[in-house]
Amino acid sequence: MIATGSQTRRRVVGSLVGALLLLGTLSACSVKEAFAFGWPQGGITPQSERMFNLWVGSTVAALAVGVFVWGLIFWCVVRYRKRGDSLPPQTRYNMPIELVYSVAPFLVISVLFYYTVVVQNDVNKLIPNPDVVVQVQPAKWNWSFIYPGTKGGDGQPVRTVGSSDYVPVLVLPTNKVIEFDEHSVDVIHSFWVPELLFKRDVFPGNVENKFQTTLLSTGAFVGRCAELCGTYHSMMNFELRAVTPENFAAFLAAKQRGMSTPDALSSIGERPYAYRTVPFDTKRTADLANN
Repeated sequence: MIATGSQTRRRVVGSLVGALLLLGTLSACSVKEAFAFGWPQGGITPQSERMFNLWVGSTVAALAVGVFVWGLIFWCVVRYRKRGDSLPPQTRYNMPIELVYSVAPFLVISVLFYYTVVVQNDVNKLIPNPDVVVQVQPAKWNWSFIYPGTKGGDGQPVRTVGSSDYVPVLVLPTNKVIEFDEHSVDVIHSFWVPELLFKRDVFPGNVENKFQTTLLSTGAFVGRCAELCGTYHSMMNFELRAVTPENFAAFLAAKQRGMSTPDALSSIGERPYAYRTVPFDTKRTADLANN
């Protein structure tokens, strides 16, 4: 069937409308955001950059395969459209084409699998003797951060412990390899800082999870529990404060002299309390305030 003039015009108008909608969608975000293909921006670790590159590469490969397949479909639609009532020649058992259809997807999957394993191994890589070790010990519904190998004014390792009216601040240096040793004292939690573009569950019992990373920029970043752990799970926040190595050393020295975390932060010119998130009011606190 030959398309009439009105049908052709409708197709052209439909194509223009689709192009305008696509242009409007892309104009609502920056070029960098558009070509991130939905990947979150603002990663602050080398691992987040490698995961971003893997995501973009995989998406571009998928689009390339899609465009190729769409091109074949449209080419077949145009090239082999019906031209009469006679049945066109039928082709069966085309061995070369069937081999291509079988081998090509396997090759695509193999390449994606290889690069995924490479990035995954890099994210999970542990090196001996990291620059900084911090123990992450969550409990319903707050966080404790301990710096092993240090000694505070009470003779115990330097630590920061959160409470219902105090958001714990985890202070760490930039450009150093940091190891997080995670162990829960009650139920399963999950250590998550969105800017790390990575999270890892924290288990009770004999299970201890570890991961290592390097912070590339200073700043304050909200951390959360990403595993449903009970009543106040959604309010179980902390703040990651990334500072220069010099300020981190001064912070630890102040803590070892017996200073509190807010006082030690003030001593290095940082805000004493978390400012990217705030303490939560428990229902009990709200009930007491209303009575």
